[in-house]
Amino acid sequence: MFDIDSIRTEFPILKRTINGKPLVYFDNAATSQTPQVVIDAIVDYYSNYNANIHRGVHTLSQEATDKYEQARIKIQKHFNAKKPYEVILTAGTTHSINIVATGFSSLLKKGDEVIVSALEHHSNIVPWQMLCERTGAILKVIPMNEEGELQMDVYDELLTAKTKVVFVNHVSNALGTINPIKEIIDKAHKFGAAVLIDGAQACPHIKPNVQELDVDFYVASAHKIYGPTGVGILYGKEEWLNKLPPYQGGGEMIKEVTFEKTTYADLPHKFEAGTPNICGGIAFGVALDYANNIGFDVIAKRENELLVYATKKLLEIEGLRIYGTSEEKTAVISFNIDGIHPYDIGVIIDKLGIAVRTGHHCAQPIMNFYKIPGTVRASFSFYNTFEEIDVFITAVKRAKMMLS
Repeated sequence: MFDIDSIRTEFPILKRTINGKPLVYFDNAATSQTPQVVIDAIVDYYSNYNANIHRGVHTLSQEATDKYEQARIKIQKHFNAKKPYEVILTAGTTHSINIVATGFSSLLKKGDEVIVSALEHHSNIVPWQMLCERTGAILKVIPMNEEGELQMDVYDELLTAKTKVVFVNHVSNALGTINPIKEIIDKAHKFGAAVLIDGAQACPHIKPNVQELDVDFYVASAHKIYGPTGVGILYGKEEWLNKLPPYQGGGEMIKEVTFEKTTYADLPHKFEAGTPNICGGIAFGVALDYANNIGFDVIAKRENELLVYATKKLLEIEGLRIYGTSEEKTAVISFNIDGIHPYDIGVIIDKLGIAVRTGHHCAQPIMNFYKIPGTVRASFSFYNTFEEIDVFITAVKRAKMMLS
């Protein structure tokens, strides 16, 4: 049984009021809220076994190391990686992408080609542009259509023997579109290209199986999946991680250091220089436990019901247009109202206690495609309610009346 009242009690922040109104949190695509069990794990770490890991022989260090490595195994099992050392713990999705993009600097040459999609967050565009500037590789783009879907027939034409890397998000943060990543991966592999999937927006809604996808790299952030900020993962196939050079030099990522030569540690430590976000990694594992206990099928069903309900209600407002109308999408709605700037709507409904995101959502190429400055984005999680959507609809109508 899905008991929404019980679930909401597990998220302390949902008890807050904003400007005297109960908080309605519809900015889940930016960051999800954190359940008490994850907060407790963070407090427990700093209260009872705060110590540096992998190096100490004392009890606290051993306890912290055990908890951290247990979290890595939880993450491995969640994503179905073959080995724990194929999971690199990072500072988040952006960090993970930069590790791979920087590593490919030594693998690409002038005239090689890399492919990105028109639906990407800036974090999955800029690092690859920088890679092309360093190497002379050529960046090609899979275009989108009016529905916010990728034009896969054009993707077929872009793939050639020169294609070395394809990088696409699993789900668009701006539109909610779920991309056909299995098809993208399989087609790229026919040309010998590696594929990186940005899973930041997918992982709160979908449980990826990296072996089934046969993806070379998959990246995600804990704070999108009910965990803390400042921690994420880079999954990479062992053979690819061994090909890439270390991203940073320092402690932990070495095997032996002399002034003449340094040799590097084995996976995963080769990519984990310095003291990591120990508490964050442990709490990430707890967050995944929490989500799996609810069940991703249950989460997806609930969020789709919220999406359908909110879409219907919004489309009843005259002059409102929704951007991103793919049948395959997560619980994200980006919209504008004729003649009204999205920022102005966001400011007014914030006064009524409603948190949404306005702007280009770090996806300016999408906004340029639609010839708009940005959108209002409402993004839902399983802990949201239909009653909150009703409050939101009333607020949007009030904002429209005030701004028209």
